[in-house]
Amino acid sequence: MKKILLWLCAFAALTAHAQQPADDIDVDQLRKLNMAQVAILSLYVDSVDQAKLTENAITGMLDKLDPHSSYTNAKETKRLTEPLEGNFEGIGVQFNMVDDTLIVLKVIPKGPCEKAGLHEGDRIIQVNGINIAGVKMERDSIMHHLRGPKGSLADLRVVRRGVNEPLRFKVTRDKIPVYTLDASYMIAPGIGYMHLESFGQTSGDECKEHLAKLQEQGMTDLILDLTDNGGGYLMAAQDVASLFLPFYSDIVSTKGRRQDVSHMRVRHAGPMASQGRIVVLVNEYSASAAEIVAGALQDNDRAAIIGRRSFGKGLVQRPIDLPDGSMMRLTVAHYYTPSGRCIQKPYEKGKKDEYDKDLLTRFNHGELCSIDSVHLDSTQVYHTLQLGRTVYGGGGIMPDIFVPLDTTRVTPYLAAIRRHNIINDLCLRYTDANRKQLHRRYANFEAFEADYTVPDELVANVIKQAADKKVTPKDDAERAATEPMLRFLLKSLIIYNLWDRSEYLQFINRENDIVKRALHYLQTNENVLTPPTH
Repeated sequence: MKKILLWLCAFAALTAHAQQPADDIDVDQLRKLNMAQVAILSLYVDSVDQAKLTENAITGMLDKLDPHSSYTNAKETKRLTEPLEGNFEGIGVQFNMVDDTLIVLKVIPKGPCEKAGLHEGDRIIQVNGINIAGVKMERDSIMHHLRGPKGSLADLRVVRRGVNEPLRFKVTRDKIPVYTLDASYMIAPGIGYMHLESFGQTSGDECKEHLAKLQEQGMTDLILDLTDNGGGYLMAAQDVASLFLPFYSDIVSTKGRRQDVSHMRVRHAGPMASQGRIVVLVNEYSASAAEIVAGALQDNDRAAIIGRRSFGKGLVQRPIDLPDGSMMRLTVAHYYTPSGRCIQKPYEKGKKDEYDKDLLTRFNHGELCSIDSVHLDSTQVYHTLQLGRTVYGGGGIMPDIFVPLDTTRVTPYLAAIRRHNIINDLCLRYTDANRKQLHRRYANFEAFEADYTVPDELVANVIKQAADKKVTPKDDAERAATEPMLRFLLKSLIIYNLWDRSEYLQFINRENDIVKRALHYLQTNENVLTPPTH
């Protein structure tokens, strides 16, 4: 009975904020579950890992619910939540691994390693007396050694090109900022561009800061890129949407079985609440908080949405922290856009495998490549709040302007090369060997983009390594058709290794069809935000 009371106390804590009493709990079922666990632990023929048994029970229950209720152990929980928290504590480097050796790609400005004197291209071989090079250590284990509480000491041994003996650096760990806005620049005269990678605690402040910088550079119109943004915190979505909507505009509402309708509105009008044109970019990987922002700006007739139908995640998860640092994310409500649309795409409980294959199904049905293959639910018709434009529910945000996925530029040969990670590996090696020469020759990213040509030897090396892995083109025509895109990918990754993701996106956006369509929309004064004609 004592254990049953503990179960009930735990449930009471979880439902403390519910508006309706938990009057439908069957205590006999709680007793049954507890008895089953006690019986297994006491009587099963082999020894049992109690922690694993408990985890399996939790995941087993959640698997029979919706696709987004989930459980993560303590290690997974920390890894998943850290990028959204706004900072972590460590030494302040970005790195990659080549031949079981850590190579520093970036030294965080004003971070601990920059203060200590580490450089890009340095190889960290030892941390506090523990070898991390040449020992086939897992990446998570390496990060565990590099990170630590603020103020703690990391004694590093570093190999540097041109220096005969390993160098020693004593680095005092500190808080390292994590940014969710990874690109911001003037993409054309009067037009700013921002790419938001996810929605974390600092996303609203980051966007506000970069908007101000772009406006100082003459921005009047904005492209807000939410493609490949898988979402994040709901409050961050409110902060970002509030930058572009008038005071008290509806952003999103939620409703669950034990929760009345709750409306989230703009609390403080932002710097682009009513001035300037806005285009929001989405694709099939834009989900959750990204869909909330896109839906809010579309339903309020504040932005044109350009791209492809978004993912369709409209379920609200409440994080439930468990005593050992693990976490259960339990779906408690649905999201609804200001017009009343449910963002969530259809699913069957307990069939997560089918749900996870939805994007592949969309591709196979031709939806990503042709608007004629997009089947909108005619039973879920809604209208925008200001102009009365028709929008549809039934899952995801359907853009105002559809941009098909171009599958012609990536040949089967190039796709096979990319699957073997040959391009990334060779680019990292090439950049590591030529970093100083490239920085001396090209003063900045703009000079590099304009004048640099990928060497023929690097292309030949990719082709040779692919052949070594039995990856070959079907004929000379496919090989010739592959080379332009291969050179483009090589140059883009060299840019990423030499500078950062902002410069990388600035380069690949030259060939991004969704971005190009958004530019055309703004530069030609095209307008989809007009009342329907009858």
